[in-house]
Amino acid sequence: QVQLVESGGGLVQAGGSLRLSCAASGNMFSINTMGWYRQAPGKERELVAVIPNGGSTNYADSVKGRFTISRDNAENTAYLQMNSLKPEDTAVYYCNAVITEVAGGYAYEYWGQGTQVTVSS
Repeated sequence: QVQLVESGGGLVQAGGSLRLSCAASGNMFSINTMGWYRQAPGKERELVAVIPNGGSTNYADSVKGRFTISRDNAENTAYLQMNSLKPEDTAVYYCNAVITEVAGGYAYEYWGQGTQVTVSS
């Protein structure tokens, strides 16, 4: 069974940095797209950044120039480097991945359990 495990969240002051990690494990043939979403209290979950396998990255306008998404295919891990953090970045951050478990099979979407990021002013 495929699992996504996030780490790296925490409390940081405005202007600070955090690096989130998302490790995928289990039976996988290929990981297509990996991405990060976030959900603040009382708000809907929103896309933060996405990185396809071999494609170009995409970011929410609110994080462009501050956040960088990357992935290590050998380690089945995605990262989100967050710099110049703002209080409005406070949210639970979720890892997302589209994974094909067997060759020629369907691709399914998986979610991590979420990690809290809190930015104090």
